[in-house]
Amino acid sequence: MPKYLIRVIVIGCVLLLAAIIYFLFSPAESAYFPQCPFHRITGFDCPGCGSQRAIHHLLHFRLKDAFASNPLLILAIPYLIIGIYFEYFGGKEKYPTARKTLFGKRAIVIVLILIVLFWIGRNISFS
Repeated sequence: MPKYLIRVIVIGCVLLLAAIIYFLFSPAESAYFPQCPFHRITGFDCPGCGSQRAIHHLLHFRLKDAFASNPLLILAIPYLIIGIYFEYFGGKEKYPTARKTLFGKRAIVIVLILIVLFWIGRNISFS
């Protein structure tokens, strides 16, 4: 069996198990899910806060609730899927220019800037 196929099967099984757990149990109501240490220490949300709840909502097709929990995660999912394609399924050989455009140094700097802006923006109180 090819090495990449074993990797795909293992990753697929881990993701399936995680999806089942997140489908069956709500991170908002269960004590078994890890809490954000940054939020616990500072009281502020980090860019990842709400991601577990967003995944739970997505698995139940509650897109509005998922977006409300963590809009950055929801908007990043297509980007992550494309990145997985480029890295593990031959995309970097087929489309090297697109890979460089979407995941080159300049793109990574832009992504980091967007994450920092989201981090700041979600902690500004408008009331």
